[in-house]
Amino acid sequence: MAAQIKMNSLLPQNLSVVIRPVQYRDLDGIERISQESFAALSPKGISVVKQQMELLHRWYGLLRFLSWFPNPLKYRFCAYVAEQGRMLLGMIQVSPFNRTRSTWRVDRVVLDRGADKQGIGSQLLRHCFESILEARTWLLEVNVNDLESLALYRQNGFQRLAEMTYWEIEPELLTELAQAEPDLPNLLPVSNADAQLLYQLDTASMPPLVRQVFDRNNRDFKTTLFAALSDAIKQWVTKTEVVSGYVFEPQRKAAIGYFQVQLDRKGETPHVATLTVHPAYTWLYPELLAQLARIAQDFPQQGLKLASSDYQPEREEYLERIGAKRIEHTLVMSRSVWHKLRESKLVSLEGIQWTDVLQGLQPARKPIPGGMSWAEARQQQASEIPIKNPSESVNFGCKNCNIDPSCHHESTDGKQEN
Repeated sequence: MAAQIKMNSLLPQNLSVVIRPVQYRDLDGIERISQESFAALSPKGISVVKQQMELLHRWYGLLRFLSWFPNPLKYRFCAYVAEQGRMLLGMIQVSPFNRTRSTWRVDRVVLDRGADKQGIGSQLLRHCFESILEARTWLLEVNVNDLESLALYRQNGFQRLAEMTYWEIEPELLTELAQAEPDLPNLLPVSNADAQLLYQLDTASMPPLVRQVFDRNNRDFKTTLFAALSDAIKQWVTKTEVVSGYVFEPQRKAAIGYFQVQLDRKGETPHVATLTVHPAYTWLYPELLAQLARIAQDFPQQGLKLASSDYQPEREEYLERIGAKRIEHTLVMSRSVWHKLRESKLVSLEGIQWTDVLQGLQPARKPIPGGMSWAEARQQQASEIPIKNPSESVNFGCKNCNIDPSCHHESTDGKQEN
């Protein structure tokens, strides 16, 4: 640490901070500052960092090659570093959140202890906002106890979107839940043909603001051949297995529940589950958890991790009632890039406000009340119309007076008018 402070003091003060993509020589520095960052919040995260960096050292060349042309793994490791005089000050890693890449996610921002965290972090974030042109919305998740990161994100325009709570069900409790017989007569496996049903379920399970930020469509619930092959290789390397299914409602022709669980066959880490339930079918929580517990019985005994958001009160109440343990509380934040919104985007009729439609039909001035009838108004309007050419008017008088038909004035051609 003393050598690092001495090195910082020897750097010229006029050197500017350079933001550039990650190179292979940056991996050791990223591992160092990542371990320092995780040690202050979660000591268990150091082992996770080591595993991730080992994978990066092994597959960096392949990931770098795949980032040069369009493919599903192009953005698997999209990161930038802040450097000043060949001294690594920080790193940011981002990735697309949806298939259309309209929403991007800030995976992590790690900064050196001796650096200006607010300044360097803001430069890294702004570089991503300006360089990734297709991103219209940014999303991130931060621990509520990480006050420095919260201050950095709020300073750069991120606002609260939702709160997430992560739970862990102990192996003993999981064994107890597996004793119940789940009542799921229409439990079906997931395939690409069910993408529309899963998209409708995902849309109905979240508030409008969260749905707008996530901006998902049918493609986000389909698996391409390349993605299926890469997932199979990943499961073989990490010794994991993924099981998924959904509950179909035949009367409404809709999916009302979905689960996906990643099971560890080595018995070293807890199983991780993703759960989506329609708000009108909250009775599915005990049934789906019993199904997950039965699936986990075929693997080494480990706990089960799953998440709940603040707009899912029924899930949190059920998890508290069965005795699940809270392990982490995070804040989901979002930021819109307004100057990148598509102006040519089609507008549905549901989003049109009546005030906008009827804006052209507003009166030009306030009406003046009065007791005039329609007949009187018509007579007054006729009497106020001026006659532009008297010769063209319909009358039986002479051209001189144009009033009295019995007059005998001389006409202009010398003849007497009759």
